[in-house]
Amino acid sequence: MHRLCILLFTSLLACGRSSSQQQSPAQATFDTTGYYQYKDATRDGTGKLYMGREIAQVMGHLGASWLERPEREREERTDLLLKALNLKPTDVVTDIGAGTGFFTFLLAPKVSKGQVLAVDIQPEMIEYLNAGKTKHKTANVQPVLGTESDPKLPAGSIDLAILIDAYHEFSYPREMMQHIAKALKPDGRIVLVEYRAEDPNVPIKELHKLSVTQATKEMKAVGLRLLKNDDRLPQQHIMFFGH
Repeated sequence: MHRLCILLFTSLLACGRSSSQQQSPAQATFDTTGYYQYKDATRDGTGKLYMGREIAQVMGHLGASWLERPEREREERTDLLLKALNLKPTDVVTDIGAGTGFFTFLLAPKVSKGQVLAVDIQPEMIEYLNAGKTKHKTANVQPVLGTESDPKLPAGSIDLAILIDAYHEFSYPREMMQHIAKALKPDGRIVLVEYRAEDPNVPIKELHKLSVTQATKEMKAVGLRLLKNDDRLPQQHIMFFGH
């Protein structure tokens, strides 16, 4: 059943992807940063490369049911993830790529005297988040509409940024991480939760996995270092980065 869900999920990736997000080799002339390269896209990729990694296709709002599936907590052990974060009640946390807010509304009670900034680039997901805020009566959740290259977070404002199965889909990973790094407080942490590319038994498409080695290389490019890698989850890394 789990493998069937994974196949359905990867089909939804294509359905939820807008044409404006797809990039071709011809568009390389418009990228003056020098950070990215382009090639013919693979089945699950965009054809855009960053530090040797092809950026994966993005899940759209049509995949909302996958994010809210009843078995998600059991499969991904979100209870263990929450414990690993070691949050304080006063923390300001940002959930980058918050989607429907599945994890946002688990975070909110843990930072009851703080705040959760729930960032997504799709207006449809912001609508889900606002509806969830009302449903869960979580006044400390603030949905934020970001862009593909900027999460729209104030500098020096957050204690922790968490990115759950999101970073590998960023169209502009370098720019996004530069902005997120600037948004951290001096002792702030960035947490990447990604399916383990090192484990062939994890039943996820290869472009939707990320290794510790690749993640560390990409974070180093924006001035971040690996603080620790926590492997308590069944299929995903919990990678902590900081200045």
